[in-house]
Amino acid sequence: MNVTRFEDAPEYYPPNHFSMRCVRLQGHEAGPAESLWLGVSVIEPGGYTTSDASRVEKHYVVLEGEVIVITDEGEVILAAFDSCRIAPGERRALQNRSRSPAKILLAMPFPPEQC
Repeated sequence: MNVTRFEDAPEYYPPNHFSMRCVRLQGHEAGPAESLWLGVSVIEPGGYTTSDASRVEKHYVVLEGEVIVITDEGEVILAAFDSCRIAPGERRALQNRSRSPAKILLAMPFPPEQC
């Protein structure tokens, strides 16, 4: 078993993420994992990502607050415990337009060459 306490989760700095604190809960520098990794991002009011795509799918679950997810198809507001899947190659941007921080859980498989 690998336990990561939230207060001890290693921070990471993905490109094109602004006014956000991103930590890994499992996988990568947070410990061993075979197929996916988990992270949490705290998005400050006004925080956002640019519109980018990934080679692998992403799953988001909002833990607290509201997060706007924007794709080429439009945008949706996700509230606490709402979730979405972003397909491989699908562009997405995240925004926090509220006055309170938002927390979002990310589950993402490792790229095929890392498995």
